[in-house]
Amino acid sequence: MKLVSIIVPAYNEEESVRPFYECMKGVMEQLSDYDFELLFVNDGSTDNTQTIVEQLAQEDSRVAFLELSRNFGKESAMLAGFDYVKGDCAIVIDVDLQHPPHVIVEMISYWQQGYEDVYAKRITRGKESWLRRWLTMKFYRLLDRSTRFNVLQNVGDFRLLDRKCIDALKGLRENERYTKGLFSWIGFRKKEVPFHQDDRKYGKSHWSMMQLTGLAIEGITSFTTSPLRLATIIGFLTGFGAIAYLLFTLVKVLIWGDPVAGYPTLICVILFLGSIQLICIGILGEYIGRIFIESKRRPNYLVRNYYSSIK
Repeated sequence: MKLVSIIVPAYNEEESVRPFYECMKGVMEQLSDYDFELLFVNDGSTDNTQTIVEQLAQEDSRVAFLELSRNFGKESAMLAGFDYVKGDCAIVIDVDLQHPPHVIVEMISYWQQGYEDVYAKRITRGKESWLRRWLTMKFYRLLDRSTRFNVLQNVGDFRLLDRKCIDALKGLRENERYTKGLFSWIGFRKKEVPFHQDDRKYGKSHWSMMQLTGLAIEGITSFTTSPLRLATIIGFLTGFGAIAYLLFTLVKVLIWGDPVAGYPTLICVILFLGSIQLICIGILGEYIGRIFIESKRRPNYLVRNYYSSIK
């Protein structure tokens, strides 16, 4: 029988682990024609997440776990899962039950039809502020327009990946990772599965607005140089504007004389040009910072403990 691996990143999810397992247990029993590997990737949790996962591994031989040495972030945790899963395909799913496990049945059905990347697309996003929802959609549109490949909108990490896709993602070892973009970048035959995202049932989200903003910046700087091009365009436009103003001032002096220039106008021009320069330097710094990080060639994660009874 084919082996289906389930990758479950978890960080301080002691309240969610066992209810999630009970839901997944029903799905695995429903799909009795497949063998399953349920791999929990403990991303440096400081609560009892690891203890609960170890208990599940003793109760069910299908449960495996990968404990990282500290919190490396979800992007690195997913890469660790790709490195260690043994299945013919792998499904990435959140442990907080916002991703309904029953959708996996439909995903596997499409995989059997020959699709290599079966991704779940949100129809609804559950309880989420209108500002966060609006910013998310604007970000996806911006990223899609600035890259040379199609970035799937309103699609997260919940998806099934064939072994071909897993091997391709394992070969992409950049430290500053934006996996949602990498899923689109690798290509392969894709299929959409719509679903309604549920509200988090246990615990609380570990993603703050600041962290989401950082992830968005990583997504843009990882897949496009458009911000650098935009900075160049702004520089040219500002330069042309300065030349035009210089010519205007010269003509005014020759024809009407040169009255004393207004101090407020001078200050506004200086502040405007200074802010443009700082913005452009900041954009350049984002890219240089990523070059600096990548040049160190540090591993994406370190493993503290790994267990699996699946051969």
